[in-house]
Amino acid sequence: MSNNDQSAAMTPRSRRDFLLSAGVFAAGAMMAPSEGSHAIADDRNEATKPSPQPPPKAQGVVQPISAGTVAQAERLAGVEFTDAERQMIAQSIGEQLEILAKRQRHPLPPNGLGPAQVFDPRLVRASERLPANHRGTIERSEDDPGPLPKDDDDVAFAPVTKLARWIERRQLSSAQLTEIYLDRLKRFDGPLKCVITLCEARARKRAARADAEIAAGLYRGPLHGIPWGAKDLLDTAGIRTTWGAEPFVDRVPDSDAAVVKKLDEAGAILVAKLSLGALAYNDMWFGGRTNNPWNLEQGSSGSSAGSAAATAAGMVGFSIGTETYGSIVSPCMRCGTTGLRPTFGRVSRAGAMALCWSLDKIGPICRAVEDCALVLAAINGYDGNDPSSIDMPLHLSARSGLIGLRLGYSPQWFAGKDANDLDRAALEALRRTGVKLVEIDWPDWPYDVLINGLLCEAAAAFEGLTRTNRDDELSWQDAEAWPNTFRKSWFIPGIEYVQADRFRRQCMHMMDEQFKRLHAMIGPSFAGSLCLVSNNTGHPSLTIRSGFKDDGTPHGITLIGRLFDEGTLCRIGTALERELNVWERRPKL
Repeated sequence: MSNNDQSAAMTPRSRRDFLLSAGVFAAGAMMAPSEGSHAIADDRNEATKPSPQPPPKAQGVVQPISAGTVAQAERLAGVEFTDAERQMIAQSIGEQLEILAKRQRHPLPPNGLGPAQVFDPRLVRASERLPANHRGTIERSEDDPGPLPKDDDDVAFAPVTKLARWIERRQLSSAQLTEIYLDRLKRFDGPLKCVITLCEARARKRAARADAEIAAGLYRGPLHGIPWGAKDLLDTAGIRTTWGAEPFVDRVPDSDAAVVKKLDEAGAILVAKLSLGALAYNDMWFGGRTNNPWNLEQGSSGSSAGSAAATAAGMVGFSIGTETYGSIVSPCMRCGTTGLRPTFGRVSRAGAMALCWSLDKIGPICRAVEDCALVLAAINGYDGNDPSSIDMPLHLSARSGLIGLRLGYSPQWFAGKDANDLDRAALEALRRTGVKLVEIDWPDWPYDVLINGLLCEAAAAFEGLTRTNRDDELSWQDAEAWPNTFRKSWFIPGIEYVQADRFRRQCMHMMDEQFKRLHAMIGPSFAGSLCLVSNNTGHPSLTIRSGFKDDGTPHGITLIGRLFDEGTLCRIGTALERELNVWERRPKL
Protein backbone atom coordinates (compact mmCIF):
# COMPACT_ATOMS: atom_id res chain seq x y z
CA MET A 1 0.00 0.00 0.00
CA SER A 2 1.39 3.40 -0.93
CA ASN A 3 1.71 6.21 1.57
CA ASN A 4 -1.19 7.98 -0.09
CA ASP A 5 -3.66 5.09 0.14
CA GLN A 6 -4.71 5.69 3.73
CA SER A 7 -5.78 9.28 3.02
CA ALA A 8 -6.83 9.08 -0.63
CA ALA A 9 -10.51 8.75 0.23
CA MET A 10 -10.43 11.21 3.11
CA THR A 11 -11.14 14.92 3.15
CA PRO A 12 -8.27 16.65 5.00
CA ARG A 13 -9.20 18.59 8.10
CA SER A 14 -7.70 21.93 7.11
CA ARG A 15 -7.64 23.16 10.72
CA ARG A 16 -5.09 20.47 11.61
CA ASP A 17 -1.99 21.80 9.88
CA PHE A 18 0.82 19.92 11.49
CA LEU A 19 3.23 21.86 13.66
CA LEU A 20 4.91 20.14 16.60
CA SER A 21 5.05 22.36 19.62
CA ALA A 22 7.28 22.08 22.66
CA GLY A 23 5.25 24.72 24.44
CA VAL A 24 2.59 22.31 25.64
CA PHE A 25 5.00 20.85 28.18
CA ALA A 26 6.15 24.14 29.66
CA ALA A 27 3.82 23.77 32.63
CA GLY A 28 5.43 20.62 33.93
CA ALA A 29 8.42 19.40 31.90
CA MET A 30 11.99 20.06 32.91
CA MET A 31 14.48 21.81 30.64
CA ALA A 32 18.01 20.50 29.95
CA PRO A 33 20.96 22.88 29.94
CA SER A 34 22.72 23.51 26.66
CA GLU A 35 25.66 21.24 25.82
CA GLY A 36 29.20 22.47 26.30
CA SER A 37 32.13 22.27 23.90
CA HIS A 38 33.90 19.33 25.56
CA ALA A 39 35.34 17.06 22.83
CA ILE A 40 34.36 13.38 23.10
CA ALA A 41 35.78 10.50 21.05
CA ASP A 42 33.12 8.77 18.96
CA ASP A 43 33.98 5.12 19.53
CA ARG A 44 32.18 2.10 20.93
CA ASN A 45 33.63 2.33 24.42
CA GLU A 46 32.81 6.01 24.78
CA ALA A 47 29.35 5.52 23.37
CA THR A 48 28.08 3.72 26.46
CA LYS A 49 29.43 6.36 28.82
CA PRO A 50 27.32 9.30 29.95
CA SER A 51 28.14 12.79 28.81
CA PRO A 52 30.75 14.55 31.05
CA GLN A 53 28.38 17.45 31.52
CA PRO A 54 26.22 17.38 34.67
CA PRO A 55 22.72 15.95 34.36
CA PRO A 56 19.88 18.42 33.93
CA LYS A 57 18.42 19.79 37.13
CA ALA A 58 14.75 19.41 37.87
CA GLN A 59 12.72 22.55 37.26
CA GLY A 60 9.78 21.49 39.42
CA VAL A 61 7.26 18.73 39.75
CA VAL A 62 5.27 17.60 36.75
CA GLN A 63 1.87 19.22 37.13
CA PRO A 64 -1.44 17.74 35.94
CA ILE A 65 -2.58 18.89 32.52
CA SER A 66 -6.14 20.14 32.18
CA ALA A 67 -8.44 19.93 29.20
CA GLY A 68 -8.11 23.71 28.97
CA THR A 69 -4.35 23.40 28.63
CA VAL A 70 -4.83 20.88 25.83
CA ALA A 71 -7.20 23.28 24.08
CA GLN A 72 -4.62 26.08 24.25
CA ALA A 73 -1.86 23.74 23.05
CA GLU A 74 -3.95 22.80 20.03
CA ARG A 75 -3.54 26.37 18.76
CA LEU A 76 0.23 26.04 18.91
CA ALA A 77 0.24 22.62 17.25
CA GLY A 78 -2.32 23.50 14.60
CA VAL A 79 -4.76 20.73 15.54
CA GLU A 80 -8.30 20.66 16.89
CA PHE A 81 -9.96 17.99 19.05
CA THR A 82 -13.41 17.60 20.54
CA ASP A 83 -14.15 18.29 24.22
CA ALA A 84 -14.36 14.55 24.93
CA GLU A 85 -11.03 13.94 23.23
CA ARG A 86 -9.42 16.75 25.25
CA GLN A 87 -10.67 15.21 28.48
CA MET A 88 -9.20 11.83 27.54
CA ILE A 89 -5.85 13.36 26.55
CA ALA A 90 -5.69 15.29 29.82
CA GLN A 91 -6.42 12.16 31.86
CA SER A 92 -3.79 9.99 30.17
CA ILE A 93 -0.99 12.37 29.28
CA GLY A 94 0.56 12.34 32.75
CA GLU A 95 2.41 9.08 32.09
CA GLN A 96 3.82 10.58 28.90
CA LEU A 97 5.14 13.59 30.83
CA GLU A 98 6.79 11.28 33.37
CA ILE A 99 8.59 9.43 30.56
CA LEU A 100 9.87 12.73 29.17
CA ALA A 101 11.06 13.73 32.64
CA LYS A 102 12.95 10.43 32.99
CA ARG A 103 14.84 11.07 29.78
CA GLN A 104 15.66 14.58 30.91
CA ARG A 105 17.08 13.30 34.20
CA HIS A 106 19.32 10.83 32.35
CA PRO A 107 22.82 12.08 31.37
CA LEU A 108 22.93 13.15 27.77
CA PRO A 109 24.82 10.89 25.33
CA PRO A 110 28.21 12.06 24.05
CA ASN A 111 27.94 14.89 21.56
CA GLY A 112 29.43 12.76 18.78
CA LEU A 113 26.72 10.13 19.12
CA GLY A 114 24.20 10.85 16.40
CA PRO A 115 20.65 9.57 15.86
CA ALA A 116 20.06 5.88 15.23
CA GLN A 117 18.49 6.66 11.86
CA VAL A 118 21.04 7.16 9.10
CA PHE A 119 20.05 9.21 6.08
CA ASP A 120 20.45 7.47 2.73
CA PRO A 121 20.04 9.79 -0.25
CA ARG A 122 19.34 6.95 -2.71
CA LEU A 123 15.63 6.77 -3.39
CA VAL A 124 15.98 3.31 -4.95
CA ARG A 125 18.84 1.41 -3.36
CA ALA A 126 20.70 -1.05 -5.56
CA SER A 127 21.31 -4.53 -4.14
CA GLU A 128 24.74 -4.97 -2.61
CA ARG A 129 24.89 -8.66 -3.41
CA LEU A 130 27.36 -10.99 -1.77
CA PRO A 131 29.03 -13.72 -3.84
CA ALA A 132 26.79 -16.70 -4.52
CA ASN A 133 28.77 -18.96 -2.19
CA HIS A 134 28.12 -16.53 0.67
CA ARG A 135 24.33 -16.62 0.44
CA GLY A 136 24.15 -18.93 3.44
CA THR A 137 23.74 -22.57 4.36
CA ILE A 138 20.56 -24.34 5.45
CA GLU A 139 20.81 -27.78 7.08
CA ARG A 140 17.60 -29.52 8.11
CA SER A 141 17.44 -32.07 10.87
CA GLU A 142 17.55 -35.70 9.80
CA ASP A 143 14.95 -36.92 12.30
CA ASP A 144 12.62 -39.59 10.97
CA PRO A 145 9.04 -38.23 11.03
CA GLY A 146 7.63 -41.72 11.50
CA PRO A 147 4.54 -43.01 9.68
CA LEU A 148 1.75 -40.66 8.68
CA PRO A 149 -0.84 -40.57 11.52
CA LYS A 150 -4.31 -41.88 10.75
CA ASP A 151 -5.99 -39.16 12.81
CA ASP A 152 -6.32 -35.82 11.00
CA ASP A 153 -5.86 -33.96 14.28
CA ASP A 154 -2.44 -35.56 14.72
CA VAL A 155 -1.53 -34.45 11.21
CA ALA A 156 -2.82 -30.91 11.81
CA PHE A 157 -0.71 -30.42 14.93
CA ALA A 158 2.48 -31.91 13.45
CA PRO A 159 5.40 -29.50 13.04
CA VAL A 160 6.49 -28.39 9.58
CA THR A 161 9.55 -30.63 9.85
CA LYS A 162 7.29 -33.71 9.85
CA LEU A 163 4.71 -32.38 7.40
CA ALA A 164 7.47 -31.58 4.93
CA ARG A 165 8.96 -35.08 5.06
CA TRP A 166 5.54 -36.72 4.59
CA ILE A 167 4.81 -34.51 1.58
CA GLU A 168 8.29 -34.96 0.12
CA ARG A 169 7.91 -38.76 0.39
CA ARG A 170 4.38 -38.49 -1.08
CA GLN A 171 2.84 -40.08 2.00
CA LEU A 172 0.69 -36.96 2.30
CA SER A 173 -0.55 -34.70 -0.47
CA SER A 174 -0.75 -30.93 -0.25
CA ALA A 175 -4.41 -31.16 -1.28
CA GLN A 176 -5.17 -33.48 1.66
CA LEU A 177 -3.34 -31.26 4.11
CA THR A 178 -4.99 -28.14 2.74
CA GLU A 179 -8.46 -29.64 3.22
CA ILE A 180 -7.58 -30.60 6.81
CA TYR A 181 -6.62 -27.02 7.60
CA LEU A 182 -9.51 -25.43 5.69
CA ASP A 183 -11.89 -27.62 7.69
CA ARG A 184 -10.30 -26.63 10.99
CA LEU A 185 -10.29 -22.95 10.04
CA LYS A 186 -14.04 -23.13 9.43
CA ARG A 187 -14.81 -25.16 12.56
CA PHE A 188 -12.76 -23.25 15.10
CA ASP A 189 -12.87 -19.69 13.82
CA GLY A 190 -16.21 -19.19 15.57
CA PRO A 191 -14.85 -19.39 19.13
CA LEU A 192 -11.39 -18.02 18.27
CA LYS A 193 -12.25 -15.17 15.86
CA CYS A 194 -8.87 -15.49 14.21
CA VAL A 195 -9.79 -15.52 10.49
CA ILE A 196 -10.55 -12.37 8.52
CA THR A 197 -10.60 -13.87 5.02
CA LEU A 198 -10.52 -17.54 4.04
CA CYS A 199 -8.59 -18.11 0.80
CA GLU A 200 -10.26 -21.36 -0.27
CA ALA A 201 -10.14 -21.07 -4.06
CA ARG A 202 -6.56 -19.82 -4.12
CA ALA A 203 -5.45 -22.49 -1.66
CA ARG A 204 -7.01 -25.42 -3.54
CA LYS A 205 -5.56 -24.23 -6.84
CA ARG A 206 -2.04 -23.82 -5.39
CA ALA A 207 -2.23 -27.16 -3.54
CA ALA A 208 -3.13 -29.00 -6.76
CA ARG A 209 -0.21 -27.33 -8.50
CA ALA A 210 2.14 -28.28 -5.65
CA ASP A 211 1.11 -31.94 -5.86
CA ALA A 212 1.60 -31.93 -9.64
CA GLU A 213 5.07 -30.42 -9.30
CA ILE A 214 6.15 -32.88 -6.63
CA ALA A 215 4.82 -35.80 -8.67
CA ALA A 216 6.90 -34.53 -11.61
CA GLY A 217 10.03 -34.44 -9.46
CA LEU A 218 10.08 -30.67 -8.96
CA TYR A 219 10.39 -30.37 -5.17
CA ARG A 220 10.95 -26.79 -4.10
CA GLY A 221 11.97 -27.44 -0.51
CA PRO A 222 10.57 -28.01 2.98
CA LEU A 223 7.68 -25.53 2.63
CA HIS A 224 6.42 -26.99 -0.64
CA GLY A 225 2.76 -27.84 -0.20
CA ILE A 226 2.53 -26.57 3.42
CA PRO A 227 -0.56 -24.42 4.18
CA TRP A 228 0.07 -21.18 6.05
CA GLY A 229 -1.75 -18.09 7.33
CA ALA A 230 -0.84 -14.44 6.85
CA LYS A 231 -1.34 -11.66 9.34
CA ASP A 232 -3.84 -9.44 7.55
CA LEU A 233 -1.47 -6.55 7.06
CA LEU A 234 0.40 -8.37 4.27
CA ASP A 235 -0.95 -7.40 0.87
CA THR A 236 -2.51 -10.14 -1.26
CA ALA A 237 -3.45 -9.35 -4.85
CA GLY A 238 -7.22 -9.39 -5.32
CA ILE A 239 -7.83 -10.47 -1.72
CA ARG A 240 -8.74 -7.83 0.81
CA THR A 241 -6.11 -6.78 3.30
CA THR A 242 -7.88 -4.90 6.09
CA TRP A 243 -5.22 -4.19 8.71
CA GLY A 244 -7.93 -5.31 11.18
CA ALA A 245 -9.35 -1.79 11.17
CA GLU A 246 -12.77 -0.46 10.21
CA PRO A 247 -11.52 2.34 7.91
CA PHE A 248 -9.78 -0.26 5.73
CA VAL A 249 -12.27 -3.13 5.84
CA ASP A 250 -12.87 -2.99 2.06
CA ARG A 251 -9.26 -2.40 1.03
CA VAL A 252 -8.17 -4.76 -1.79
CA PRO A 253 -4.54 -4.45 -2.98
CA ASP A 254 -3.52 -5.22 -6.55
CA SER A 255 -0.20 -6.91 -5.74
CA ASP A 256 1.31 -9.31 -3.22
CA ALA A 257 3.64 -8.37 -0.38
CA ALA A 258 7.24 -9.48 -0.81
CA VAL A 259 6.84 -12.15 1.89
CA VAL A 260 3.75 -13.57 0.15
CA LYS A 261 5.67 -13.76 -3.12
CA LYS A 262 8.60 -15.54 -1.48
CA LEU A 263 6.37 -18.11 0.17
CA ASP A 264 4.58 -18.66 -3.13
CA GLU A 265 7.98 -19.29 -4.71
CA ALA A 266 8.75 -21.77 -1.93
CA GLY A 267 5.54 -23.62 -2.79
CA ALA A 268 3.70 -22.82 0.45
CA ILE A 269 -0.10 -22.60 0.31
CA LEU A 270 -1.82 -19.48 1.66
CA VAL A 271 -5.11 -20.63 3.24
CA ALA A 272 -6.22 -17.62 5.30
CA LYS A 273 -5.69 -13.97 6.15
CA LEU A 274 -5.53 -13.95 9.93
CA SER A 275 -6.67 -11.36 12.44
CA LEU A 276 -4.59 -8.69 14.07
CA GLY A 277 -5.37 -6.04 16.61
CA ALA A 278 -6.54 -3.02 14.61
CA LEU A 279 -3.53 -1.27 13.05
CA ALA A 280 -1.19 -3.74 14.75
CA TYR A 281 -2.06 -3.23 18.41
CA ASN A 282 -3.71 -5.63 20.86
CA ASP A 283 -6.07 -8.49 19.87
CA MET A 284 -9.25 -6.49 19.13
CA TRP A 285 -10.27 -5.93 15.52
CA PHE A 286 -13.44 -5.05 13.62
CA GLY A 287 -14.71 -8.63 14.00
CA GLY A 288 -14.29 -8.79 17.77
CA ARG A 289 -11.53 -10.11 20.03
CA THR A 290 -9.28 -12.98 18.95
CA ASN A 291 -9.23 -15.56 21.75
CA ASN A 292 -6.61 -17.80 23.27
CA PRO A 293 -7.18 -21.46 22.22
CA TRP A 294 -6.15 -22.56 25.72
CA ASN A 295 -8.73 -20.34 27.43
CA LEU A 296 -11.52 -18.79 25.38
CA GLU A 297 -12.26 -16.30 28.15
CA GLN A 298 -8.85 -14.76 27.48
CA GLY A 299 -7.69 -12.76 24.47
CA SER A 300 -4.81 -14.16 22.45
CA SER A 301 -2.77 -10.96 22.94
CA GLY A 302 -1.43 -9.04 19.99
CA SER A 303 -0.93 -7.74 17.65
CA SER A 304 -0.18 -10.98 15.75
CA ALA A 305 -3.28 -12.34 17.45
CA GLY A 306 -4.73 -14.55 14.75
CA SER A 307 -1.34 -15.84 13.64
CA ALA A 308 -0.53 -17.17 17.11
CA ALA A 309 -4.05 -18.45 17.85
CA ALA A 310 -4.44 -20.29 14.54
CA THR A 311 -1.00 -21.88 14.80
CA ALA A 312 -1.58 -22.96 18.40
CA ALA A 313 -4.96 -24.44 17.43
CA GLY A 314 -3.58 -26.52 14.56
CA MET A 315 -5.46 -24.49 11.93
CA VAL A 316 -2.40 -23.78 9.76
CA GLY A 317 1.01 -25.36 9.33
CA PHE A 318 2.65 -22.05 10.24
CA SER A 319 1.87 -18.36 10.11
CA ILE A 320 3.53 -15.02 9.57
CA GLY A 321 3.42 -12.25 12.15
CA THR A 322 4.99 -8.84 12.54
CA GLU A 323 6.56 -7.05 15.48
CA THR A 324 7.23 -3.46 16.34
CA TYR A 325 7.26 -3.86 20.12
CA GLY A 326 6.20 -7.31 21.33
CA SER A 327 3.66 -8.21 18.63
CA ILE A 328 5.27 -11.61 17.98
CA VAL A 329 6.62 -12.15 21.49
CA SER A 330 3.41 -11.39 23.38
CA PRO A 331 0.88 -13.60 21.52
CA CYS A 332 3.43 -16.43 21.43
CA MET A 333 3.71 -16.14 25.21
CA ARG A 334 -0.08 -16.23 25.56
CA CYS A 335 -0.81 -18.98 23.02
CA GLY A 336 2.25 -21.16 23.57
CA THR A 337 3.60 -20.86 20.03
CA THR A 338 7.18 -20.35 18.87
CA GLY A 339 7.96 -16.94 17.43
CA LEU A 340 11.10 -15.81 15.64
CA ARG A 341 11.57 -12.07 15.27
CA PRO A 342 14.38 -11.63 12.73
CA THR A 343 17.09 -9.01 12.71
CA PHE A 344 15.75 -5.68 11.47
CA GLY A 345 16.26 -5.49 7.72
CA ARG A 346 16.62 -9.22 7.07
CA VAL A 347 13.04 -9.72 5.80
CA SER A 348 11.49 -7.31 3.30
CA ARG A 349 8.47 -5.35 4.49
CA ALA A 350 7.43 -4.28 0.99
CA GLY A 351 3.68 -4.61 0.73
CA ALA A 352 3.17 -4.74 4.50
CA MET A 353 1.34 -2.10 6.52
CA ALA A 354 3.85 0.29 8.05
CA LEU A 355 3.39 1.20 11.69
CA CYS A 356 6.95 2.32 12.47
CA TRP A 357 9.35 2.35 9.55
CA SER A 358 12.43 2.09 11.74
CA LEU A 359 11.05 -0.71 13.94
CA ASP A 360 8.70 -3.01 12.00
CA LYS A 361 9.87 -6.60 11.41
CA ILE A 362 8.24 -9.65 9.81
CA GLY A 363 8.80 -13.15 11.17
CA PRO A 364 7.40 -16.68 11.47
CA ILE A 365 5.11 -18.04 14.17
CA CYS A 366 5.27 -21.84 14.34
CA ARG A 367 4.88 -24.81 16.64
CA ALA A 368 8.60 -25.62 16.90
CA VAL A 369 11.95 -23.86 16.59
CA GLU A 370 13.21 -25.64 13.47
CA ASP A 371 9.94 -24.75 11.73
CA CYS A 372 10.75 -21.07 12.32
CA ALA A 373 14.21 -21.56 10.89
CA LEU A 374 12.84 -23.15 7.72
CA VAL A 375 10.29 -20.38 7.21
CA LEU A 376 12.89 -17.67 7.82
CA ALA A 377 15.13 -19.26 5.20
CA ALA A 378 12.30 -18.90 2.67
CA ILE A 379 11.45 -15.25 3.40
CA ASN A 380 15.01 -14.00 3.95
CA GLY A 381 16.71 -11.83 1.36
CA TYR A 382 17.42 -8.34 0.08
CA ASP A 383 14.62 -6.42 -1.61
CA GLY A 384 15.17 -3.08 -3.31
CA ASN A 385 11.53 -2.19 -2.65
CA ASP A 386 12.23 -1.92 1.09
CA PRO A 387 14.70 0.91 1.83
CA SER A 388 15.69 -0.81 5.08
CA SER A 389 16.38 -4.18 3.45
CA ILE A 390 19.87 -5.55 4.13
CA ASP A 391 21.66 -8.21 2.10
CA MET A 392 23.08 -10.70 4.61
CA PRO A 393 23.63 -14.47 4.39
CA LEU A 394 21.60 -16.77 6.62
CA HIS A 395 23.31 -19.77 8.17
CA LEU A 396 20.96 -22.26 9.82
CA SER A 397 21.85 -25.74 11.04
CA ALA A 398 19.72 -28.11 13.08
CA ARG A 399 22.67 -30.47 13.50
CA SER A 400 25.23 -28.34 15.37
CA GLY A 401 25.90 -28.58 19.11
CA LEU A 402 26.19 -25.88 21.74
CA ILE A 403 29.69 -26.47 23.09
CA GLY A 404 31.51 -23.17 23.52
CA LEU A 405 28.44 -20.96 23.35
CA ARG A 406 28.10 -18.22 25.99
CA LEU A 407 24.63 -17.12 27.05
CA GLY A 408 24.12 -13.95 29.06
CA TYR A 409 21.47 -13.24 31.67
CA SER A 410 20.87 -10.78 34.47
CA PRO A 411 19.97 -12.33 37.85
CA GLN A 412 17.71 -9.32 38.45
CA TRP A 413 15.55 -10.32 35.49
CA PHE A 414 14.80 -13.69 37.08
CA ALA A 415 14.21 -12.28 40.56
CA GLY A 416 11.89 -9.40 39.69
CA LYS A 417 8.13 -9.07 39.29
CA ASP A 418 8.29 -9.97 35.61
CA ALA A 419 9.64 -13.48 36.33
CA ASN A 420 8.10 -16.66 37.72
CA ASP A 421 9.13 -20.22 38.57
CA LEU A 422 8.73 -21.34 34.95
CA ASP A 423 11.26 -18.73 33.87
CA ARG A 424 13.75 -19.88 36.51
CA ALA A 425 13.17 -23.52 35.53
CA ALA A 426 13.91 -22.65 31.90
CA LEU A 427 17.19 -21.05 32.94
CA GLU A 428 18.19 -24.21 34.77
CA ALA A 429 17.12 -26.34 31.80
CA LEU A 430 19.33 -24.25 29.56
CA ARG A 431 22.24 -24.84 31.92
CA ARG A 432 21.82 -28.58 31.27
CA THR A 433 22.19 -28.15 27.50
CA GLY A 434 25.92 -27.42 27.76
CA VAL A 435 25.96 -23.67 27.14
CA LYS A 436 27.95 -21.48 29.51
CA LEU A 437 25.72 -19.08 31.42
CA VAL A 438 27.30 -15.68 31.99
CA GLU A 439 25.95 -13.03 34.35
CA ILE A 440 25.74 -9.62 32.71
CA ASP A 441 25.49 -6.10 34.05
CA TRP A 442 22.37 -4.48 32.57
CA PRO A 443 22.53 -0.68 32.86
CA ASP A 444 19.77 1.02 34.83
CA TRP A 445 18.71 3.43 32.11
CA PRO A 446 15.29 5.02 31.38
CA TYR A 447 14.54 2.64 28.50
CA ASP A 448 10.90 3.65 28.21
CA VAL A 449 12.16 6.86 26.60
CA LEU A 450 12.49 4.70 23.46
CA ILE A 451 8.69 4.57 23.23
CA ASN A 452 8.69 8.18 22.05
CA GLY A 453 10.16 7.16 18.70
CA LEU A 454 7.51 4.49 18.25
CA LEU A 455 4.71 6.91 19.13
CA CYS A 456 5.93 9.62 16.76
CA GLU A 457 6.34 7.24 13.83
CA ALA A 458 2.99 5.55 14.44
CA ALA A 459 1.17 8.86 14.73
CA ALA A 460 2.83 9.98 11.50
CA ALA A 461 1.95 6.72 9.74
CA PHE A 462 -1.74 7.27 10.52
CA GLU A 463 -1.91 11.04 10.49
CA GLY A 464 -4.73 10.81 7.97
CA LEU A 465 -7.00 9.01 10.44
CA THR A 466 -6.42 11.67 13.09
CA ARG A 467 -6.89 14.61 10.73
CA THR A 468 -10.15 13.32 9.26
CA ASN A 469 -11.67 11.94 12.50
CA ARG A 470 -11.79 8.46 10.96
CA ASP A 471 -9.98 7.28 14.08
CA ASP A 472 -13.46 7.44 15.65
CA GLU A 473 -14.45 4.43 13.52
CA LEU A 474 -12.09 2.09 15.37
CA SER A 475 -13.90 -0.11 17.90
CA TRP A 476 -11.32 0.26 20.66
CA GLN A 477 -11.53 3.80 22.00
CA ASP A 478 -10.03 3.54 25.50
CA ALA A 479 -7.34 5.93 26.67
CA GLU A 480 -4.57 3.44 25.82
CA ALA A 481 -5.97 2.63 22.36
CA TRP A 482 -4.54 3.97 19.10
CA PRO A 483 -6.97 6.88 18.55
CA ASN A 484 -6.03 8.62 21.79
CA THR A 485 -2.39 7.52 21.54
CA PHE A 486 -2.11 9.05 18.07
CA ARG A 487 -3.71 12.27 19.31
CA LYS A 488 -1.49 12.77 22.33
CA SER A 489 1.63 11.90 20.33
CA TRP A 490 1.15 15.16 18.43
CA PHE A 491 2.38 16.89 21.57
CA ILE A 492 5.75 15.14 21.86
CA PRO A 493 8.28 17.92 21.24
CA GLY A 494 10.58 17.47 18.26
CA ILE A 495 13.60 17.87 20.54
CA GLU A 496 12.42 14.94 22.66
CA TYR A 497 12.05 12.79 19.54
CA VAL A 498 15.63 13.53 18.51
CA GLN A 499 16.99 12.91 22.00
CA ALA A 500 15.13 9.59 22.14
CA ASP A 501 16.74 8.67 18.82
CA ARG A 502 20.19 9.53 20.18
CA PHE A 503 19.46 7.45 23.26
CA ARG A 504 18.50 4.63 20.91
CA ARG A 505 21.96 4.82 19.33
CA GLN A 506 23.44 4.69 22.83
CA CYS A 507 21.48 1.49 23.47
CA MET A 508 22.82 0.04 20.20
CA HIS A 509 26.37 0.56 21.40
CA MET A 510 25.51 -0.90 24.80
CA MET A 511 24.14 -4.06 23.20
CA ASP A 512 27.17 -4.29 20.95
CA GLU A 513 29.42 -4.26 24.01
CA GLN A 514 27.33 -7.02 25.62
CA PHE A 515 27.50 -9.25 22.53
CA LYS A 516 31.26 -8.93 22.20
CA ARG A 517 31.46 -11.72 24.79
CA LEU A 518 28.10 -13.43 24.29
CA HIS A 519 26.38 -15.53 21.63
CA ALA A 520 22.89 -14.83 22.99
CA MET A 521 20.90 -13.64 26.01
CA ILE A 522 17.94 -15.17 27.84
CA GLY A 523 15.35 -13.54 30.04
CA PRO A 524 11.69 -13.46 31.00
CA SER A 525 10.17 -11.95 27.89
CA PHE A 526 9.30 -8.55 29.35
CA ALA A 527 11.87 -8.23 32.14
CA GLY A 528 14.42 -5.43 32.19
CA SER A 529 12.87 -3.71 29.17
CA LEU A 530 14.67 -6.38 27.11
CA CYS A 531 11.85 -6.55 24.56
CA LEU A 532 11.74 -2.78 24.10
CA VAL A 533 15.51 -2.39 23.90
CA SER A 534 16.15 -5.29 21.50
CA ASN A 535 13.37 -4.12 19.19
CA ASN A 536 14.97 -0.69 19.02
CA THR A 537 18.47 -2.06 18.48
CA GLY A 538 17.25 -4.48 15.81
CA HIS A 539 18.42 -7.71 17.44
CA PRO A 540 16.58 -10.96 16.70
CA SER A 541 14.57 -12.81 19.32
CA LEU A 542 13.13 -16.30 19.74
CA THR A 543 10.20 -16.94 22.08
CA ILE A 544 9.43 -20.57 22.95
CA ARG A 545 6.98 -22.36 25.21
CA SER A 546 8.56 -23.06 28.58
CA GLY A 547 5.70 -24.75 30.46
CA PHE A 548 2.20 -24.27 31.79
CA LYS A 549 0.78 -22.08 34.54
CA ASP A 550 -1.63 -23.26 37.23
CA ASP A 551 -4.64 -22.27 35.11
CA GLY A 552 -3.48 -24.56 32.29
CA THR A 553 -2.42 -21.79 29.92
CA PRO A 554 1.09 -21.82 28.46
CA HIS A 555 4.04 -19.62 29.35
CA GLY A 556 7.11 -18.73 27.34
CA ILE A 557 10.61 -17.37 27.60
CA THR A 558 12.68 -15.34 25.17
CA LEU A 559 16.19 -15.60 23.76
CA ILE A 560 17.90 -12.58 22.18
CA GLY A 561 20.57 -13.19 19.54
CA ARG A 562 23.38 -11.32 17.88
CA LEU A 563 22.60 -9.26 14.80
CA PHE A 564 22.04 -11.50 11.77
CA ASP A 565 22.88 -14.63 13.79
CA GLU A 566 19.48 -16.30 13.88
CA GLY A 567 21.22 -19.62 13.23
CA THR A 568 22.87 -19.68 16.65
CA LEU A 569 19.65 -18.45 18.24
CA CYS A 570 17.74 -21.37 16.72
CA ARG A 571 20.42 -23.89 17.76
CA ILE A 572 20.08 -22.78 21.37
CA GLY A 573 16.28 -22.66 21.12
CA THR A 574 16.09 -26.18 19.70
CA ALA A 575 18.23 -27.56 22.52
CA LEU A 576 16.12 -25.78 25.14
CA GLU A 577 12.92 -26.95 23.46
CA ARG A 578 14.07 -30.57 23.71
CA GLU A 579 15.18 -30.17 27.30
CA LEU A 580 11.85 -28.66 28.39
CA ASN A 581 9.81 -31.18 26.36
CA VAL A 582 6.49 -29.30 26.62
CA TRP A 583 5.75 -28.13 23.08
CA GLU A 584 3.66 -31.13 21.93
CA ARG A 585 0.78 -30.49 24.37
CA ARG A 586 -2.37 -29.26 22.58
CA PRO A 587 -5.26 -27.01 23.53
CA LYS A 588 -8.63 -28.75 23.89
CA LEU A 589 -10.93 -26.97 21.49
